[in-house]
Amino acid sequence: MRQRKRWLACIVVLAMIFSCIPQRTKAQDVSAQSAILMEQTSGRVLFEKDAHTKRRIASITKIMTAILAIESGKLDETVTVSARAVRAEGSSIYLKEGEKIKLRDLVYGLMLRSGNDAAVAIAEHVGGSVEGFVFLMNQKAAEIGMRDTHFANPHGLDDAENHYSTAYDMALLMRYAMYNDTFRKISGTKVYRAPNPDENWDRIWRNKNKLLTNLYEYCTGGKTGYTKRAKRTLVTSAEKDGLELIAVTLNAPDDWNDHISMYEYGFDHYVLAKVSKERIGQRVNDKFYRNHLQASRDLVYPVTKEEMEKLRVHIQLLRPKEQWKEERALIPTVVGKAVLYLDGQPVDEVPLLYKKRQSKQTNGSIWKLVFFLGVGHDG
Repeated sequence: MRQRKRWLACIVVLAMIFSCIPQRTKAQDVSAQSAILMEQTSGRVLFEKDAHTKRRIASITKIMTAILAIESGKLDETVTVSARAVRAEGSSIYLKEGEKIKLRDLVYGLMLRSGNDAAVAIAEHVGGSVEGFVFLMNQKAAEIGMRDTHFANPHGLDDAENHYSTAYDMALLMRYAMYNDTFRKISGTKVYRAPNPDENWDRIWRNKNKLLTNLYEYCTGGKTGYTKRAKRTLVTSAEKDGLELIAVTLNAPDDWNDHISMYEYGFDHYVLAKVSKERIGQRVNDKFYRNHLQASRDLVYPVTKEEMEKLRVHIQLLRPKEQWKEERALIPTVVGKAVLYLDGQPVDEVPLLYKKRQSKQTNGSIWKLVFFLGVGHDG
């Protein structure tokens, strides 16, 4: 009896000990007021928490500032720093009025050290003025599909009431930006050395993104943010076994762990299903099209292991016309499409090209081929 009591006491003590260990195994445990986990290639949302509520976003605003600077094609131009840029409050790369610096260096200072002075200098050079640049920011936001976003400045400071976005919209922005190789390189840089014309030493900027520098081995980039009203905001990207993910948190007291938790959830539960473009063309046995079809790219979509069995590929082709058989030059370039379905819903599609490309376009009726292609996954 006494021994049994001892065992019970040990069990109670162990239970108390383990109950004190924080459990962060579920994405639902995130501390953020708003959060989202999105897959890069497809844009599929793998997890979300109040992701469409408009909130202040602080310095993650600078993702938009950076991508506009990169797309301007002016990275190698020299910027003369204005008094307005130098007077910008908050985080700084300590520019001096009248200083001349490459736009490329300003973008690195913007992304790695969150320089508000860099943001204003970039805006004035690319947009002609801060106000002109803000117009470009909102124009780009509309183009990307950021329906619940409005920018009022290039840095994210709390000096305007009409400066806001959502976790979902910021994931759209990061997804768009990550398709740009230059942005991807800058976002993923841990340390950057910039020339300092007025001193005999270079500026050395270390990235503030701790996930990238030392906390999470799969992190590939991102941008931090904080103001008193927005609280902590964070956008990051990560890649593992071919699966690229984007995480966003707004007003998150424990944002580093929030992102790690979401990424681990995504990598544990999803794989990137892929039907290669070669396989798509090879499986069409119609005599007219055999050995002449080429998909423009692979079909890809992130799925759980259970969803794998629910994937199907539908092929839609133009019905060949008699004159096409006699003169193949009349065959249009695009002769159909391959559509990937998950549980009966279309999730990705690619055009099917006739290998002998000709410029003349001809209409024709559509016919369909539906089959299972033996979908595989990356990793």
